[in-house]
Amino acid sequence: MTAIETTNKIFFDNSDLEPERLTSILGKTLESSSDGELYFEYSLSEGMVLDDGRIRSASYDTDAGFGFRAVAGDITGFAHSSDLSEASIRRAGESISAVTRGYSGTITSAPAGTNQKLYISDNPLEALSFAKKVALLESVDSFARSNSPKIKQVSASLSGSWKAVQIRRADGYVGADIRPLVRFNVSVTLQSGDKMESGSCGFGGRSLYAEWIEPERWQAAVNEAIRIAEVNLEAKPAPAGEQTVVLGAGWPGVMLHEAVGHGLEGDFNRKGLSAFSGRIGDQVASPGVTVVDDGTIADRRGSITIDDEGTPSAHNTLIENGKLVGYMQDRQNAALMGVKPTGNGRRESYAHAPMPRMTNTYMMGGDKDPAEILASVDKGVYMVNFGGGQVDITSGNFSFSCTEGYLIENGKITAPIKGATLIGNGPDAMMKISMLGNDMKLDDGVGTCGKAGQGVPVGIGQPTLKMDGITVGGTAL
Repeated sequence: MTAIETTNKIFFDNSDLEPERLTSILGKTLESSSDGELYFEYSLSEGMVLDDGRIRSASYDTDAGFGFRAVAGDITGFAHSSDLSEASIRRAGESISAVTRGYSGTITSAPAGTNQKLYISDNPLEALSFAKKVALLESVDSFARSNSPKIKQVSASLSGSWKAVQIRRADGYVGADIRPLVRFNVSVTLQSGDKMESGSCGFGGRSLYAEWIEPERWQAAVNEAIRIAEVNLEAKPAPAGEQTVVLGAGWPGVMLHEAVGHGLEGDFNRKGLSAFSGRIGDQVASPGVTVVDDGTIADRRGSITIDDEGTPSAHNTLIENGKLVGYMQDRQNAALMGVKPTGNGRRESYAHAPMPRMTNTYMMGGDKDPAEILASVDKGVYMVNFGGGQVDITSGNFSFSCTEGYLIENGKITAPIKGATLIGNGPDAMMKISMLGNDMKLDDGVGTCGKAGQGVPVGIGQPTLKMDGITVGGTAL
């Protein structure tokens, strides 16, 4: 069964909704608009958390509704409801049509169709029984405790969702997507004397649980969480000041995502609010640095077959050999900027209007062996993992907390450090990249991006890289 057939069955078989009448409502509501759509969504989600051998919480939720949007230039009318009835949709249409009064627009052409299929349509929530999920989390707790006498606390979680979406336009376009998503996470706290430290590890993607919960996989995650906590138990305060910084491959790409990625989203640039506004063609990063946003990678957490406006996802080059070549666009901002949409119009749910958002954003690899990069540093800091951070989109200034880091002395990794903070400016930091590793990798599938109160699943990544003269905040006296 195709995605359109599946979503037709979900939304129309047991309701008073009829596709022909919906097309009529769309046409009447959007007749003076420049764009707009009716977005349907049905979702199932579950979450389970085990703390210290006991299930602390378990949830199972079902949600369904629609979002109706009318676009008149740079103005948007949006209404949503969980009442999937023709009467509710008509009321929503009457409400949002107010933004088109006095506006005479020509509706933007429909997205191109796509036959790509980036992930399965199966429902992960049905593929593993509740009892087996509980047994898995209990096994995680037991395994962790048997692997370290220092264990103070173990927390393990499993979550999954299955989302069916359909987009309808006044011109007759119909697009649909079925999106599975799963995630596993484990965190541990170790105690040595009066000192306690934590470590965590997780992974996931758009698939069933099966491939993620093989014993060798979750046991490796538990051991990694323990290793990180052990490292932090031995860590000493980080030195502060301007230093050479080497970032590890994979998850450290969160800095790229936050400090550069958000600044390359179309809405910020159309409004002139980004540090990258009006800089297409400019050198914004060191030569050799190429940054892409790619929503077409099979099974990845941030991938989408079509975005939430119906545009097929794409491999979009944003920075090429250090030069800014493009922004990520939804339909509205692309039209206002005179460019094509890039498949980045995303929304958290039917209760939210779409906006330009990242999918899987990463920096391409270079030609250096990671060992060569480390050997080139006489004195510096090697940052392997990051936690939270702050970014100002307009200025590009950022601050990120390092959760696993080490000193580099005479080209070798030495003592672990804690309390390190990476501080800088996105465009400036990109110009300070002096070496790029050949080990580019994506994160393990745990990222969620927040913007304007909306959260969406994303992927991030980068190779090992060296940056010269970056400020590190530390606590060493």
